[in-house]
Amino acid sequence: MEPPEVSLENTDAVYDYYRDHRQNLVKAKAAYWLLGRRFQPRVHYADGARKALRDFISAGRPLIISINHLSEKDPYTVSAAAWRSPLRPVIGHTRVLAKHEVFADRKMRGTLDMMGGLPVFRSKDHESASVNAASERLIDTCAVVLARGDSIALFPEGTCNYLYHTRVLELGGGIGHIVCRARTLGADPVLVSLGLSYGPRPDPAAELSKADVRSASFFFEMPIGELPSQPADITRLAHTQLQAALDGAVAAY
Repeated sequence: MEPPEVSLENTDAVYDYYRDHRQNLVKAKAAYWLLGRRFQPRVHYADGARKALRDFISAGRPLIISINHLSEKDPYTVSAAAWRSPLRPVIGHTRVLAKHEVFADRKMRGTLDMMGGLPVFRSKDHESASVNAASERLIDTCAVVLARGDSIALFPEGTCNYLYHTRVLELGGGIGHIVCRARTLGADPVLVSLGLSYGPRPDPAAELSKADVRSASFFFEMPIGELPSQPADITRLAHTQLQAALDGAVAAY
């Protein structure tokens, strides 16, 4: 199937395509391996979190991986951390939500498709009721992905947090709705909260240096396999867990 143009006007074709799109496993694993070698992040865990994560993956439970968002460099450092963590087995089987604008460049889109990218049309970028319909299609697509046994990774803050790098912003409600809709299809997702810190910087909004990126600190909070029944409660829990993970990443830097 030929990749459709990623535009709001083309929402149905976009999500029909990415619902069934499969990554090239060999290329995906090679890319994550390369990023792991290049960025060499330090990965830390809450007590028992590493074993719990391995056990959930071994049991075939799909993951919804929640990460705080500090920089446009985050997808690269997160990919590096995935390679150097128990997430390695789900590489090539994980969709990563990314703003739709980055799919515009043909070369970049090829990379995104290989890395598991899934376009998101954000309401902050569009003043149109069509965004609501696109959001519903995105949630449906994520639910299908989880029901098939693959995982989802996302930055639930929805934007880069340039100024408050030790505090998680308010989360959008999407993460809760994805979990609940996946359940209607028989999936039982596990919430994995991954905190990211580039350390203290005099100007958090300044562009990251190579040293900042290479010294990233990551922290896995204990994954949660039994989530609340309501979307709002899931979102509140996701915020609490992500803040705990961020606190751990900051403390371990």
